[in-house]
Amino acid sequence: MIILGIDPGTATVGWGVIDVHGSHTTAIAFGHISTSKDIPLPKRLAEISANLEDIIRKYQPEESAVEELFFSTNQKTVIAVAQARGCILLTLENLCVSIYGYTPLEIKQALTNYGRADKAQVQLMVKAILKLATIPKPDDTADALAVALCHASRRKVEAIKNGQTK
Repeated sequence: MIILGIDPGTATVGWGVIDVHGSHTTAIAFGHISTSKDIPLPKRLAEISANLEDIIRKYQPEESAVEELFFSTNQKTVIAVAQARGCILLTLENLCVSIYGYTPLEIKQALTNYGRADKAQVQLMVKAILKLATIPKPDDTADALAVALCHASRRKVEAIKNGQTK
């Protein structure tokens, strides 16, 4: 199963592609999409969509996991990020990639067994689980891999609940 994890944003969208084969999980590729704050938001969204399309066409993920938004004190930022997330969801839907969403709490719980874990703990788990030499940078990239790993974990739990051995 190829899973694409995404950490939405307008300036930086983190992405990570993992392969889950039985009990083995490996990172296939990861990175980030950056847009300039100097261009209008609609053009930034188009850039995010075009880059995401390229990633999807290259790695052919079967499922995607996109981090859910949490309320921030800066409403202007939250609205822009929500628009980016909507753009990401539309791009995934248009390319027929199944979409799942996870809150930051669910992601932390899945990776560290502690819903209040800090960013450094989650990043260390990403590095350990995927056997990476270093923690991926920027943070958005490590976060995207964490979202993908959360989805992989959730799939395994669901398979066990349903009596399947995947």
